[in-house]
Amino acid sequence: MSSRPLTSSPGSASDRTSTSPDDPSKASPQAIPTASPAPFALPGPDLATRYQEIRAFTEYLTRDLEVEDQVVQSMEDVSPTKWHLAHTSWFWEAFLLEPRLPGYEPLDPRYSYLFNSYYVQAGERHCRDQRGYISRPGVARVMEYRRHVDEGMHHLFERGDELDDPDLRYLVELGLNHEQQHQELMLTDIKHVFSVNPIRPAYHGGPLEDDGQSLDHPSAKGSEWIEHEGGVHHLGHEGPGFAYDNELPRHRRFIEPFAIADRLVTCGEFLEFMEDGGYERPELWLSQGWATLQEKGWTEPFYWERRDGIWTVFTLAGLKEVDPREPVCHLSFFEAEAFARWSGARLPTEAEWELAAAGRPVEGNLAEAGRFHPRACSPSAAGLQQLFGDVWEWTRSQYEPYPGYRPAQGAVGEYNGKFMCNQFVLRGGSCVTSGSHLRASYRNFFPPEACWQFTGLRLARDLG
Repeated sequence: MSSRPLTSSPGSASDRTSTSPDDPSKASPQAIPTASPAPFALPGPDLATRYQEIRAFTEYLTRDLEVEDQVVQSMEDVSPTKWHLAHTSWFWEAFLLEPRLPGYEPLDPRYSYLFNSYYVQAGERHCRDQRGYISRPGVARVMEYRRHVDEGMHHLFERGDELDDPDLRYLVELGLNHEQQHQELMLTDIKHVFSVNPIRPAYHGGPLEDDGQSLDHPSAKGSEWIEHEGGVHHLGHEGPGFAYDNELPRHRRFIEPFAIADRLVTCGEFLEFMEDGGYERPELWLSQGWATLQEKGWTEPFYWERRDGIWTVFTLAGLKEVDPREPVCHLSFFEAEAFARWSGARLPTEAEWELAAAGRPVEGNLAEAGRFHPRACSPSAAGLQQLFGDVWEWTRSQYEPYPGYRPAQGAVGEYNGKFMCNQFVLRGGSCVTSGSHLRASYRNFFPPEACWQFTGLRLARDLG
């Protein structure tokens, strides 16, 4: 098993407090409720239907987990599954039910302390790195908490005239997208939890081989370059659909001519980088990246390990041999940047990525497929491929506000804006991201050393 350590994710410092609450309420003896039998339905047209479907999908993701699986915190970045189930309920309670539903009473007022994450203006919070200590409330009681919040939201949706308020509708949309983010984190986190278990349990038993091809098959297709002439372009979200505040306002950006690879970098290509001494050549690395490599002892991508001379990778379906055709995954920004330099190219900027993705449908290997692992690009594919799904794509862009950006007032304004420092932007979603949660303007962000998320890369280069 790889012993490679991971690093902090956005908001970790803000999640810390120095006090502890009273002992939380006792677990309910009732059985854990089952989730909806229709997990992969896309959200419906109205908010109430979308709420029910997204909440059901959250619980569907726990269908094969033991209670014991859901209480483990294997490192600071990982939150127990139980905590995600509770935090997504706290979000609805804190931002919609308590301020908007007259007469609403929390199931347990102490949960506002236990399950707040980094919303300082919403009150005191339990320590992020001690979420695994929260043995009570148990999983059954957390599911009772979810039902209590669902009942409150049902009453809120019954007040149809209330939903004519655009501010309220935005909060509901924000809550839905927030829950979908935590669905992705639940899968990312349980992968790490299982990876440190000596018996290496599988989250699901689905096959991961593509098209029955053998593992000695060469990379799916040679990379081709899609050229763009650049110029002045509008970037950022437009249209009536939901967007986070960090995707706004729409603005103009001058882009130099560039070319972008038509597919993601594969494991086979990254193996070539490793065999050429990629982890041993300081000239390929940013100074901070080389220092991090030496401090952490990096020698391969996270979740990779060599067994009997063969490279294997831990997946949500268990341990498997590295497939050279699949997109390389779980890379830090530093590794992605070093590979790009080694290959004679570079990472795209987020503006270049968004220009290349503009007008393209959100489709690909996404969470709805239930595979939860990157898929090889088809050898017969033509044009720009794998833009959405498979792996989040590192860009060379620092996470910063767009011109004219203003965070929302109050605690909800802490969602994105306060993390605009020491982070890099990722685009495109991954195999654990819901398709209904994505769009070309979506901006994810992590610090450059982070690698436990499903992150990879696509190459770009200058023209002229």
